[in-house]
Amino acid sequence: MSDLLLDPVRAREPLQPSFSDGQNPLALNGIEFVEYATSAPQALGQVLEMMGFRPVARHRSREVLLYRQGALNIVVNAHPPAGDDAPETVPAVPTISGIALRVRNAREVHRHVLERGAWDAPAHPLPMELNIPAIHGVGGSRIHFVDRHRELSIYDVDFTPIPAVDPHPAGIEGLHFFGIVQYVGFDRSNDWIAFYEELLGTAQIPDHQRFGIMPAGHLLRAPATEPGNGFMLQLVEPHPDAVSPTEQFQRIGLGVPDVLSAVRTLRSQGMEFVESDATHTERRGALTKTYLGGVAFELVQSEVAP
Repeated sequence: MSDLLLDPVRAREPLQPSFSDGQNPLALNGIEFVEYATSAPQALGQVLEMMGFRPVARHRSREVLLYRQGALNIVVNAHPPAGDDAPETVPAVPTISGIALRVRNAREVHRHVLERGAWDAPAHPLPMELNIPAIHGVGGSRIHFVDRHRELSIYDVDFTPIPAVDPHPAGIEGLHFFGIVQYVGFDRSNDWIAFYEELLGTAQIPDHQRFGIMPAGHLLRAPATEPGNGFMLQLVEPHPDAVSPTEQFQRIGLGVPDVLSAVRTLRSQGMEFVESDATHTERRGALTKTYLGGVAFELVQSEVAP
């Protein structure tokens, strides 16, 4: 059992009746948004716009911008963190500080994962703002649970649309969240595999099944209630010569039916890709250059989300 869970004995308790689906105990249904924290939101915004995202809304009370293309949402958070466990400042290098997962009932899911040993990450909403439940993830990040993602979404409550901007800008055709790459510490993969299996119901993919051009590490598949809404978690351990490796969400994986066409489109918008003997653009995938000291995107050939 993973030492990342608070109470491994309680973590083995049977599922509650409301989560009786053994293949998808939380009724997960994909990624709602990925959040970056940074003290340089304008610079990150320029990178996101090269990737096809457009700013569409501002948070009502915080220095937070919503970027979107198609069905993809990225939140850029430059607001000073709150809470006793929060870092003192917003990081200068953009960092993936959270992911939000769609579920059927966020409050029940939150209660359920706390009972199984997750660490609560309390929100600090102001009056008339949503209290989005969350737990602690890797490297001080948060895993949020969202059940408002259809007719009335979280953005309708907490965000104000930017005037004269299309709230639903078209993106690269077929682009979708494929997964998240997470760096882990030395010999920590089994701990994180257990963490995600216990809390999210992920399943490990055999080593011979690989996607894209960055095949290192362990792949976990998250279940989904609707076809095409799944996603992957890729756990990558550091090189043996690494010194004090940092555990963190490292980059976003984006699926797209035609990688080469998507790369041509993104290059026309200014995005640069890694082209070397070891890593280069091909039909299976592509990797952008790293911007602002830590922002990279990986393209993976995929007709629909895993």
